[in-house]
Amino acid sequence: MIKITAQEVNALRKKTGAGMMDCKNALVEAEGDIEKAIDILRKKGQKVAAKRGDRDAKEGYVIARKNDAGNVGYIFSVNCETDFVAINEGFVSFAEKLMDSVVSADPKNSEEALSLSFENGRTIAEAIEDQTGKIGEKIEIGTFERLEGNDLTIYVHPGNQVVTMIATNKENTDVARDIAMQAAAMSPIALDESGVSQSVLDKELEIGKELAIQEGKPAEMAENIAKGRLKKFLKENTLLNQMFVKNNKISIKQYVQQAGDGLEVTGFKRVSLK
Repeated sequence: MIKITAQEVNALRKKTGAGMMDCKNALVEAEGDIEKAIDILRKKGQKVAAKRGDRDAKEGYVIARKNDAGNVGYIFSVNCETDFVAINEGFVSFAEKLMDSVVSADPKNSEEALSLSFENGRTIAEAIEDQTGKIGEKIEIGTFERLEGNDLTIYVHPGNQVVTMIATNKENTDVARDIAMQAAAMSPIALDESGVSQSVLDKELEIGKELAIQEGKPAEMAENIAKGRLKKFLKENTLLNQMFVKNNKISIKQYVQQAGDGLEVTGFKRVSLK
């Protein structure tokens, strides 16, 4: 039997909210694979935190900015080990300078960003290594997102731990800001159903079916129950289908339609360190 460490159990517990023994048993069954262990917990009906640990809970600073034309935006996190460093003025200034280089060069992903020229002939990757040596903590670029749109709206939650960006087909600052705040609070996985990967759909159907069978439902009924649970999952986890937090009688899609003037949300990005 594979040996599971207390650190691994604790990490899974932090990601899911499940009990220690449940986490240990799931890790043993999953042979140490934490993502498989999360799915095992869900299939057994254990309580699992909504975020599911998709992103590491590191300290750091999330920054966002648009280009001068306002049609391309960037969000990324600069990660560190402690909140003491994350709020340090020098660390924040370093993150802002990294963003200057990113906006100027328009990299399409984190790999391109790391290879950009930064200062004194050094690349961003080399500058980060320098900072690691100076600060004494591991420093790295975390999640990197790029978004294009006719009009972009940025929302930075206080503390720069969660930042969202909304793309719309035309300007409507008030509505776009409301939707950006919604995305920050509710952590959607996609804009609508079409943006959810087939692997996620298949996984949710599988989990829904197994839970129904455990509840004593026959297999043929379990299929329909799983489809119903998938529909609920998509409603709760896709931005346009979520209920509007400021008015839970309408969805975000309905809120946008009420704004009139043919307003459409065409995309969003969310980066969180929480």
